[in-house]
Amino acid sequence: MQERLHKYLAHCGIASRRECETLIEEGRVEVNGSVVTRQGTKVDPGVDTIAVDGEMVKAERKVYYLVNKPRGYLCTNDDERGRPRVVDLVREDKRIYTVGRLDEDSEGLILLTNDGTLANVISHPRYEVDKTYKLLIRGNVHPDSVRKVEQGVWLSDGKTAPAHVRRITRKGPNTLVTVTLWEGRNRELRRIFAKVGMRVQSLERTAIGPLRTDGLPAGAFRRVDTRELAFAFARLKSGWRPTAKKKAATKKRPARPAKPTQAGSGTTTPSTPSTSSSTRAAPSKPRGRPAPKPRGRTAPRRPGRPRA
Repeated sequence: MQERLHKYLAHCGIASRRECETLIEEGRVEVNGSVVTRQGTKVDPGVDTIAVDGEMVKAERKVYYLVNKPRGYLCTNDDERGRPRVVDLVREDKRIYTVGRLDEDSEGLILLTNDGTLANVISHPRYEVDKTYKLLIRGNVHPDSVRKVEQGVWLSDGKTAPAHVRRITRKGPNTLVTVTLWEGRNRELRRIFAKVGMRVQSLERTAIGPLRTDGLPAGAFRRVDTRELAFAFARLKSGWRPTAKKKAATKKRPARPAKPTQAGSGTTTPSTPSTSSSTRAAPSKPRGRPAPKPRGRTAPRRPGRPRA
């Protein structure tokens, strides 16, 4: 199976994808003994021999971890400010990375792996892997707002996919809500609820497909067996296609129809063709403002009595 060279190098733990592109541009990568500098080159790891700086590259054994992310940790491998990262919680010599992201203020389940194919299946919306979140909403949650969230709302990057809202319970002055959706845009749930006039106080991801954080303390991790990831591998093998209902929800906002122009604006409104050539079209009424009525008396004055 062929894949792009820079992606294969990243999957082997050489560096990030961008750094692997730099290695290719610098002429440090060889394929079958020849230096490759063209981006987008495809290789077949089962057939081609690949080397970086003269050393053969071999695919690493795939590893999978489930982490209960605490608040204050970043889902990135590089942070110039030295803030705590989720990858620091896992003791692993191989280069691993998070599958998707949770923002710094969010917590809960997140997967770490060096398997780029599986990461794409779980994070890409076309595979429709459900993610479940527990949200604490400030104040009350109105049924009309829930209906809008479930139908999808318009954000700056398009309309959101339908979500499933359930288990709405009061918690003091706030409301606890469970939401399931399969998209994963940047801070999507916070933006969705802000769009309908509600503020998210806290957000915790509790599930990805059948995977749960049950019994796993914050900051802890565990290995994930490939059998637990069968739901993702099955989508990959079957050539998963989105359902028509969910696919329609991702369409862009339709353009507004142009307003008809008034007479005298320099443009004409296209007329509809007549249904029969023998019938004469009724004369159209003149458009625009009616002519102003003359002021004063319009009838001729009656002659008065002659003066003596």
